[in-house]
Amino acid sequence: MATFDSITSGDKIVQKFPDVGSIISQILPFIYVGAGLLLLVTLIMGGITLMTAAGDQNKMKSGYGQLTAGLIGFIIIFVSFFVAQILQIALGVKFL
Repeated sequence: MATFDSITSGDKIVQKFPDVGSIISQILPFIYVGAGLLLLVTLIMGGITLMTAAGDQNKMKSGYGQLTAGLIGFIIIFVSFFVAQILQIALGVKFL
């Protein structure tokens, strides 16, 4: 059975992730990819909803809402990645 001392001093996980920042640095690219895939699915579903609306105003409004949400999500993803890049240069810390 591992004791606290053996976990904190010799464990490979602790050596690879010594602090919370390194954990976030490893997870952040996966979050961006997941958000991009979610954006793609949202845009496709909004387009399909819009194409199959057949003149129904409620369905068209729902389709436009999905497209708008997808585009706003894209802007948020893009701006957050851009801000992360600027902080990386300004602070001199690599976290992406």
